[in-house]
Order: sequence, then C-alpha cells, then structure tokens
Amino acid sequence: MATATRDGIRLAYDVIEGSRRPLVFIHGWCCDRSYLAPQVRHFALAGNTVLAPDLRGHGASDAPDGSYAMEVFADDVAALCSESGVRGAVVAGHSMGGIVAFELARRHPECVAGIVMIDSAVARPEASRAALPAFIARLRGPDAAAAVEDYVRRALFLPTDDAGRRDRILASMVRRPPHVMAAALQGMYDFDPAAAAGRAMPPVLFISTNAPPLCDLARLATIVPGLMTARTAGSGHFAPLEVPDQVNAMIARFMAITASGAAP
Repeated sequence: MATATRDGIRLAYDVIEGSRRPLVFIHGWCCDRSYLAPQVRHFALAGNTVLAPDLRGHGASDAPDGSYAMEVFADDVAALCSESGVRGAVVAGHSMGGIVAFELARRHPECVAGIVMIDSAVARPEASRAALPAFIARLRGPDAAAAVEDYVRRALFLPTDDAGRRDRILASMVRRPPHVMAAALQGMYDFDPAAAAGRAMPPVLFISTNAPPLCDLARLATIVPGLMTARTAGSGHFAPLEVPDQVNAMIARFMAITASGAAP
C-alpha cells in the first residue's frame, strides 16, 4: 500500500506498474479497494498498470469532516493519477465509484480514455432519488449502521449470492464512519450527470446486474451518445466479487474495442 497527501488528507492506494494500458479501479459507497481486488489482480497479471485507491473516508484513507461530493473524490483520484504517472486510463468504478469515474472524466479528461460503470447510480431513477433525503437523515441519526445494513441487505443482494460473502460485505460496510456514510450519500444525491451533456466524453460502458436498477439507462443514453451496455448473469450489486470472470471479460472486451477505435 502506498499513500499520498492532498490538502492535508492522507489517501491510501495500490499501484502496480505494467507495460500495457493503464486502468484505475474505484470502489463504491462504504466500501474500499478490496471490493475490486479480483479485477486488480486479473489485469495486473495481464501486464496492465493498475491503480486502486481507497477514497477519502474509506479503507485506510483519512476520514475528515467536510464535503464528500463527487468532485472531491474525482479530484483526489486525479491527484493519485498524477502522483503515479497514470494518464489515459480506462477507469472502472463500482457503484458510487462509477459516478466518481464519470466526474473524473468531466473534470480531468487527461486521466481518462474510457469509463466502465458497474451498477452505478449515475442517473438515478426518480423514485430512488425521492427516497434519498429520508435515508440521509437516518444516517445522521443514532442508527446509521443499522440503516446501512437494512438497505444493503434488502436492495443489493440476490438470494443466490454467496451468503458468506454477503455477511462479510455487510460487516465491512457498517464500519464506515457515520459522517462519511451520510456525506457521501449526500454527494451522490447532489450529483447531476447533465453537467456532461453536450461535452466530449470518452467511450462509456455501463454494466448492469440483476439487482434492482440503480440507473435510468434511457436518461443516461441521452447524456452519453454511444453508450455501451452489458449485463451480468446471476449476480446482485456486488458483481465484481460475485462474478468476477464475467466483469473482467466485459472490461477486457471494452478495452479491446476502444483501443481499436471501433467503439460507437
């Protein structure tokens, strides 16, 4: 594990140098870089340069009070890319990490040659968005950990997902500091992908799972012309851990298409 400091905040990350095209893997809300370990391992073994951060407030990174807006996360990742010499990467984000990847491409286009969003609420359906203020308020109360466990258990897993993995994920997620849980969810609520409409964006792949949809793909397609989509088979929200071979193959195919210039 390496560390870097931005504006006094210590950020933890892994970087594995290789001779092939770089990738950046960004974890989701209340998670850490281990949630994308199968992807990091697969592409590092293939010879790619791989960067995997713990976002501020998560994993081994500092958890300051203050903003956890998507642009703050994106600027942190851009600083780590600069620190590691990573440019023109395929940036793959799971859940909230996909929103961070999208914002990274908008704010720091030199870092990003392509985006993979894995079950990310980048264009949240209206019913889901309407429910967020009450959820955020609950996260600011005394039962934040219980609120997270209830939501994640109910909404993000399938009955066929591995039960032991589910329990480990739940135990890990509820250990995030409550102020981070609430502030990062507020950051997702405040995020508006329409800011990217009409702007040049790199190729984008959205990978859905079999959990209830977190993204309005029809709306996202109006913002991102040429949006590519794929879907895992037999997995809930945590597909990078549940069906890593499927996710790895989709990312590899996206990389091959975008490298050849054949992307729509």
